[in-house]
Amino acid sequence: MFDELRARPWGERARTELLATGERARRRDPTSLDELTPQELQIGMLLADGHTTREAAAKLFLSPKTVEYHLRNVYRKLGIHSREELARELHD
Repeated sequence: MFDELRARPWGERARTELLATGERARRRDPTSLDELTPQELQIGMLLADGHTTREAAAKLFLSPKTVEYHLRNVYRKLGIHSREELARELHD
């Protein structure tokens, strides 16, 4: 619908959100970035760039608790335990 209205940015955002809600856990190498859902990757990148949980939540129109939930999944999937490790993993 957004594409029909020539609202491309909104169409892209809608596609990203739909993918984020429909992803299933895949069994792969847990250190692989491919394991992350689009939502987890987006949250991880914001936090790796130095944003606080509250700032990331506000940017993505989510609650801080939802951001924390996704962050826990990112840590588990990448086998890391801190934001410093997150920044190294996502910026390499």
